[in-house]
Amino acid sequence: MSSGSEYAKTEEFFSSRGVRCAATVYRPSAPVGRVPVVVMAHGFAGTRGIRLPSYAESFAAAGYAVVLFDYRYFGDSEGEPRQLLDVRAQLDDWRAAIGFARSLQCVDGDRVVAWGTSFAGGHVLTLAGRGERLAAVIAQVPHVSGPAAVRATGLRQVLRLAPVGVADLVGAYFRRPPRYVAAVGDNNAVAALAAPGAMAGFERLIAESGLRRGDYPETVAARILVKIGLYSPARTARKIMCPALIQVATLDNIAPAVAAAKAAAKIPRSTLRRYECGHFDPYVDPDFPRVVADQLQFLTETVPVGARQVSQRD
Repeated sequence: MSSGSEYAKTEEFFSSRGVRCAATVYRPSAPVGRVPVVVMAHGFAGTRGIRLPSYAESFAAAGYAVVLFDYRYFGDSEGEPRQLLDVRAQLDDWRAAIGFARSLQCVDGDRVVAWGTSFAGGHVLTLAGRGERLAAVIAQVPHVSGPAAVRATGLRQVLRLAPVGVADLVGAYFRRPPRYVAAVGDNNAVAALAAPGAMAGFERLIAESGLRRGDYPETVAARILVKIGLYSPARTARKIMCPALIQVATLDNIAPAVAAAKAAAKIPRSTLRRYECGHFDPYVDPDFPRVVADQLQFLTETVPVGARQVSQRD
């Protein structure tokens, strides 16, 4: 265990349908009663060490407990084959992570916040829209619409990626090993997230996270390319009853801001914040300080430390 002046950090595991998932847990060093907890995970093919500790440390310093986890098949979590992105499995991992967070001794189980970025931003909206008991959600540059993501990709890129995606999907039916594509690439690359400036933006995240090649997944099983257009978390946006902070990047060429803003408008208790930047910019300076400050303000207003909310069970 490593301790700072205000919180302690441990590396732990929880079980999700029999698979061990790795989590970094931040606990207040001297909590006053039970505290709210922020459950966090990364986006498309990401792992928890890619800039997310900077957010977690900010929340922990403000008095929140934090559970920052890797999905099965990724990072320090178990599961084979590696780099397999399966939406249903990731949603199961989210539910297991939330259950694990509620079990922590210092945590108020009625005050769980789900924090997701990019693809995980869609996951937290999906969970809230399907009735998961949450105090609030934070969705940063979220994927909300499969069709919008496909349109942003462009027809040429779709045609470039379709053959490898279909081949991997067919191979999965016959239980063959996955066919992989690069997770991120520049415009016209055979990569899942290929857009002008994408590779440079991602490489900056890696550099500022202190990671080296081999410390993070560079590929993803290609079958997700066939399925991503069918995943639209915005479909259940009207059913989200908890407060939701939606943060969009106006220059986002991966998770279009217009689609996310439309989804936010459907959520009864939503707060929309816009930033004039691209998809990978909220994680780093100069945009990160404002983005995380808005998240802390939202948390303070909706799920404050030291002020227990009245739950339906009270």
